[in-house]
Amino acid sequence: MYETITISNSEEIATLTLNRPDRANTISPKLTEEVRSAFGAIQADANIRAVIVTGAGRHFCGGADLRELGGGAALDLDFFTVFEDHPKPVIAAINGAAMGGGCEIALACDIRVMAEGAHIGTPEIKFGALPAGGGTQRLARFVGMGRAKELIMTGEPITAFEALRIGLVNSVVSAELLMEEARRYAAIFVQRAPFALTTAKRLVLKSYDVDLATGLELERRFIASMASPAERKAEQERAAAGQDTYGKIFRR
Repeated sequence: MYETITISNSEEIATLTLNRPDRANTISPKLTEEVRSAFGAIQADANIRAVIVTGAGRHFCGGADLRELGGGAALDLDFFTVFEDHPKPVIAAINGAAMGGGCEIALACDIRVMAEGAHIGTPEIKFGALPAGGGTQRLARFVGMGRAKELIMTGEPITAFEALRIGLVNSVVSAELLMEEARRYAAIFVQRAPFALTTAKRLVLKSYDVDLATGLELERRFIASMASPAERKAEQERAAAGQDTYGKIFRR
């Protein structure tokens, strides 16, 4: 069905693999088109509750495909919001180099797990460019202004353990355990109410754009309207059936 990605579904989890290993899974116009299409299909599929994004072969994503872009093709800079704006949780399983646009894909995901031997960075400045897919804006929100300036202005990549230390990724494991770790997060999300997960994503993202008073008002409004009474009751009953503590709370 796709030329540049593959999709597999298992236990309510979709795994989207960037599949251009001969070009380090770099981002081409065709890849952006197919990722958009796949995420649209995943959003419409109520049986899918979480998404894992990873790369085929040795690398996660080497950034933009400069050979294709050098031929006059334009990179869709709004492509990265596909991951951030998706209503379902998105987990980046960083199996190898995540450079430039690859780093920006990871930044736009909700959770980042990284293999021990992988590296991540924004090398664009070495070529007289800058990360234009949200890197100058999202990176500081994870690691602070000082480290973001360092990474962007030097263009030097960092190791997985350094990325963990500065808060850029959530977890570092061996390459052999990477997908198991990503699925561990996904399995947790499968057990959470979809309406609550979607609202949580929206509110946390909004927190960077508004002052505290406005954010608190949005929090009250979004949470109050995120589900019908019947949906909330059904979720409480589902949780109570599977967790003794919740059962005691909701069945008093």
